[in-house]
Amino acid sequence: MFASRIDWPLAPNRLSKQLEERRRRGLLVLDLTESNPTRCGFNYDVQEVLGALTDARSLTYDPDPRGPLASRLAVVDYYAERGIELTPEQLFLTTSTSEAYSFVFRLLADPGDNVLVPRPSYPLLDFLARLDSVELNSYSLLYDQGWQIDLGSLERALTPRTRAIVVIHPNNPTGSYVRPEERQALLEWCSKRQLALVADEVFFDYALGPDAAEGNRRAASHAGTCETLTFTLSGLSKISALPQMKLAWVVVSGPGEILRDVLTRLELIADTYLSLSLPLAHALPRLLDLRRSMQPQILKRVRSNLRRLDEQISPASPVTRLKAEGGWNAILRLPSIQSDEDWAIELLREDGVLVHPGHLYDFASEGYLVVSLLTKPETFEEGVAKVLARVSRSV
Repeated sequence: MFASRIDWPLAPNRLSKQLEERRRRGLLVLDLTESNPTRCGFNYDVQEVLGALTDARSLTYDPDPRGPLASRLAVVDYYAERGIELTPEQLFLTTSTSEAYSFVFRLLADPGDNVLVPRPSYPLLDFLARLDSVELNSYSLLYDQGWQIDLGSLERALTPRTRAIVVIHPNNPTGSYVRPEERQALLEWCSKRQLALVADEVFFDYALGPDAAEGNRRAASHAGTCETLTFTLSGLSKISALPQMKLAWVVVSGPGEILRDVLTRLELIADTYLSLSLPLAHALPRLLDLRRSMQPQILKRVRSNLRRLDEQISPASPVTRLKAEGGWNAILRLPSIQSDEDWAIELLREDGVLVHPGHLYDFASEGYLVVSLLTKPETFEEGVAKVLARVSRSV
């Protein structure tokens, strides 16, 4: 009866069952997976958020497949602050980065074609690709005093039906930015094989360290790429900590001879759906400007929690933290005496601490837990202490 593209397991996994049982019994849960900023105690300008939705222009239906010009100009200004010159014609507003991915996949790939994605990475990519009948081939991120792209695995993953390479800058959950030399190799492959580069930059503004090296690496957004066809995705969910405002965009850049054709075809896709709500579209300039008050709060939180985590991990601890450069997550490496899922279930059952097992993000081996640095400080500190104590008692 149903399409094979949605033939996913629907039964809850063991961790979900354990969480449901604990909450049913009314037991405390120290949630170290919380990534929704609207539930993390940050201070929002309520009047500005709600006031942005009262623009009188929203009373008239005047659709533009790319989104209202004034709103796209606000995004152009956002990139101009990062030294990137764009035109509003290069921008398409979407209801989410998920929709932006879907537009790009539909533009580039026929059923059975594939795109390359990093491993580990966020599991949403698999769902999005399957819904558009696109296959995913993975390339590896390797850890050696920091994360790096395994360029050999990427080259081996390329096939005659590869249409694009996806990079996440910085990656979720590893927090690693694409290095300049990696970027150059990707651009050369894409140009040589006529592939598109798709850059997910939703966490771009959240560098975990203030030093110059990380700042320079973070500044290298893919939105200004002109050597090969590039799609750069971002939106308000992370930039302004407004996930409920379902507003994102895709920037299209690349050589002029192909760019015009791509923009025309992408406009046809956007015009077919016209999914963007005009009240939100008109609100974008004001909501985007809220990043100036929200990002300092979030950066202070994630950097502070990261510092607290490092202070709690002693040199003798069996738990170590992997280096991260950006984003909202930290990765803990622990003894692989049991599976990541078993560790997560034991921590929830015995200590009331909820963490994400590494397999959720498709880590290549056992021994990883992922925690959110967005968590409220008191919850984070108590939860981390319980994780470290549980692992120390178990080894």
